[in-house]
Amino acid sequence: MTTPGTLDAWLAYIEHLHSRPMELGLERVRAVADRMGLRWPCATIVVGGTNGKGSTCAMLEAILRAAGYRVGKYASPHLLQFVERAQIDGRPVAEPALLAAFGAVERARGETPLTYFEFTTLAVFSCFAEAELDCAVLEVGLGGRLDAVNIVDADCAIVTTVDLDHMEWLGETREAIGAEKAHIYRAGRPAICVDPDPPASLRAIAADLGADLWCLGRDFAVADVRRPPEPAQWTYRGRAQDRVALPWPALRGTHQLRNAAGALAALEALADRLPVDQQAVRIGLRTVTLPGRYQVLPGRPVVVLDVAHNPHAAQALAQALRAHGPFRRTCAVFGMLADKDATAVVATLRDVIDVWHLVGTPGTRGRDAQSLARAAFGDGAAGTPIFHHDSVAAALDAAMAEAGPDDRIVTFGSFLIVADALRWAERGSR
Repeated sequence: MTTPGTLDAWLAYIEHLHSRPMELGLERVRAVADRMGLRWPCATIVVGGTNGKGSTCAMLEAILRAAGYRVGKYASPHLLQFVERAQIDGRPVAEPALLAAFGAVERARGETPLTYFEFTTLAVFSCFAEAELDCAVLEVGLGGRLDAVNIVDADCAIVTTVDLDHMEWLGETREAIGAEKAHIYRAGRPAICVDPDPPASLRAIAADLGADLWCLGRDFAVADVRRPPEPAQWTYRGRAQDRVALPWPALRGTHQLRNAAGALAALEALADRLPVDQQAVRIGLRTVTLPGRYQVLPGRPVVVLDVAHNPHAAQALAQALRAHGPFRRTCAVFGMLADKDATAVVATLRDVIDVWHLVGTPGTRGRDAQSLARAAFGDGAAGTPIFHHDSVAAALDAAMAEAGPDDRIVTFGSFLIVADALRWAERGSR
């Protein structure tokens, strides 16, 4: 084979290495990792969960970097460019390093088929192993037990939330899904659970593994919350450490306080290895950024981008929309993949959205705007203004044309939808 010479060529090549786009299991990816000799001496935090993984990883990275540590962060999927997935010290890993890592994975795998996610995960891990990191923050791709990231024995693991999503892979109930996610925990090591109502399965597996389970509300908590117009502050209460008068995270939504508490619980648990002072926590919370998580674009009317794509995330989005305002009207630009529960998502948000602009999503899992309308609204759309569009750009142009300066446009439903909205914004369309 001729070795691909560019990142795009490598990505195109690895998309076709496996007969299926997804195959959960650790045997193949662990065997290749062993042949590569992948090891790193730095502290490692693995973050799983239905929602909140990306936000928690971003806060951990921001706080640790503010404390002076060299941090690698791995997260997926990306919005615009693959290099968003692998960052060292807040910057994407350089393309030459990625190309060298892809070559190392290819040489080590031999005839072993790897999925796109498995191959790229190993490549990122190879980059991190060469980078002399103080800490690696790794986001689970799907589930936990059989996800490629789970070949790493985390020094601390976090499960953010457990809810219904990817049920064809993880199970039909919260108990089944909780069991899958709990397997990122390790014996004798801190196991953080941020879900306020964790499934019994998660607790049982943590106990069976011998993990040191920290539960929100029992071992750590969000306390003394002050909301605007007062100075927005809150307190983290942990097992042996309190952090008072903390700023609200720069990521919008009250649910982000729980994510922040989970991050601080992990740092408390690892304090002997990664001490972090109060000033670093404050700076990290104030400066954290994460595109696509209630991201507000500059200008009027207000345009909000959010990757919410399941009912649990829709609840958080609805809460954030209610708290952000007031606005005269809220218009939605909305698209979802065919395997997502559009009916429940729309039901959660209907009372905060006045007009719907529906768009299709591409690919084998995609769904056109007409199918989305039938799935989301059924026969219950009477009196609700609903428009169909061929693209996100067309939908945003239409929403902008009818919106006044006191209106708001929220674009959500999929990473694909938000990515197209970012491209629209980059073209200066607003």
